[in-house]
Amino acid sequence: MKSQDDVPSKKSNFITDQIDADIQSGRFNGRVQTRFPPEPNGYLHVGHAKAICLNHSIAKDYSGLFNLRYDDTNPVTENSEFVTGMREDIQWLLEEDLESTPLHTSEYFDQLYAWAEELIMDGKAYVDSQDGETISEQRGGFQEPGVNSPYRDRSIEENLGLFRDMRSGKFSDGECVLRAKISMSHDNMNMRDPIMYRIRHENHFRTGGEWCIYPTYDWAHGQSDAIEKVTHSLCSLEFDSHRELYDWFLDQLGIEGADRPYQTEFARLNFTHTVLSKRLLKHLIEEKIVDGWDDPRMPTLRGFRKRGYPATAIRSFCEHIGVARTNGTHEIELLESFVRNDLNQSAERRMAVLNPLRVTITNWPEGHVEMRTAVNNPEDDSAGNREIPFSGSLFIERDDFMENPEPKYYRLSPGREVRLRYGYFITCNDVVKDEEGNPIEILCTYDPETSGGKAPDGRKIKATIHWVSAEHAIDGSVALYERLFSTEHPGDETGEPLDDVNLESKSILEGTKLEPSIGDLPPGSIVQFERLGYFHLDEEAPLLFHKTVGLRDEWANIVKRRKNA
Repeated sequence: MKSQDDVPSKKSNFITDQIDADIQSGRFNGRVQTRFPPEPNGYLHVGHAKAICLNHSIAKDYSGLFNLRYDDTNPVTENSEFVTGMREDIQWLLEEDLESTPLHTSEYFDQLYAWAEELIMDGKAYVDSQDGETISEQRGGFQEPGVNSPYRDRSIEENLGLFRDMRSGKFSDGECVLRAKISMSHDNMNMRDPIMYRIRHENHFRTGGEWCIYPTYDWAHGQSDAIEKVTHSLCSLEFDSHRELYDWFLDQLGIEGADRPYQTEFARLNFTHTVLSKRLLKHLIEEKIVDGWDDPRMPTLRGFRKRGYPATAIRSFCEHIGVARTNGTHEIELLESFVRNDLNQSAERRMAVLNPLRVTITNWPEGHVEMRTAVNNPEDDSAGNREIPFSGSLFIERDDFMENPEPKYYRLSPGREVRLRYGYFITCNDVVKDEEGNPIEILCTYDPETSGGKAPDGRKIKATIHWVSAEHAIDGSVALYERLFSTEHPGDETGEPLDDVNLESKSILEGTKLEPSIGDLPPGSIVQFERLGYFHLDEEAPLLFHKTVGLRDEWANIVKRRKNA
């Protein structure tokens, strides 16, 4: 058994304090085993990431075991696609393969059924022939006791026979259920004769047509933990009222000592401008508001991955917020700051022009091309440099030129000089416009003495802008994203979060001009487009970049405002 001195001291919180005490007392003979038990009826979202990171890190810190167990008890909504996808997402998040083979609650159907018969024979469970709506109405309320089912006092023999008939398929869906016999006047609503089995004549993606009755979460959960020898069942706070039932089932089955897991709840992860309800996320997909589970606007791990969020940033964020006992909401800007800080260290820099406007340098030697040396990442000397072609015909951002500049606008305008990143100083001399008066070409001259980015006479330039050589540029496209929900707390005013969906949250820019080295980037690369933000090169669509996060540290501004408030 581990001694107290063997227990890691880092990441201390109320859960690790409990585990330390368990190790000290020998409660589980020094063992620590955790699990993550998702339902395979959708893809994982960022709220799940906190639970995954917590369970995995605790097992790792205590040299214990971490299991992935699929809670596959609903054949109507679950399938193998989600099973495979969830495992991929977890391994991407953790950046390592799972040490143990994923488990399934369906592996324990035989044992769960045998235990259910045991409870019937002990007079602790009965078959109720009422419909679901009636059972729900009879549960009562928080200030009102429930009503006993008229079938509650069936004999053990009758209940056992009916349950076996349920198992053999003699009843139709909803015709009857198996319920635990506890108390219909219990203060905890979950203890009011909860349903253990319901009938569903549906093929299961793993067991096929072997079963037509399926266990509920509350019945299967604690028993599956016990079968797997889980020591610490960690779950979010919405399950705190289920803990009493978790323990009741273990009590009735006589599971004690080192074989008995116990449940501890922690605060779930919530974000501003975000919903983490699987029902609402499915609605967004079904109504084609988003393009699927991996849409970069979705708070799913798949969506974050496609948008370019590094797994390391998500894990660092989860570690930063820690483990609390009460629910709260974090600003989405805090997570984005972790993403930005991570990418600032790791992402190489490139130049791209999203909304191109042509610049012609009229005094540039005709046909001449220079190679300019650019730093790949100023935060990482090992990233080296690259060469960028510079010519007399360039593209700049359209909003880097203003014919009639506003106050404090220091970028290019008639008669004004600016610095080109890694290039020269240029001065705007004239503007070519289309028939509607819109600028289509800026005519400039350059100062050949400013090759190093400085003027020999020491004159100061207030603006530096990026560019791409027109004759060397390659074409790409960029997907830009705004908040999927326009309000910080979706649904607070109307009661319906979907009322706050921003239907203009995605835009695609075609004809983006990219420096030629971008064509050599492998799919999945994440780069900083200088002055624009971080962008992720789609792994399937050629030269399509998803904007990951901007350069502005919005979280720092929030912190500053709070200090000044």
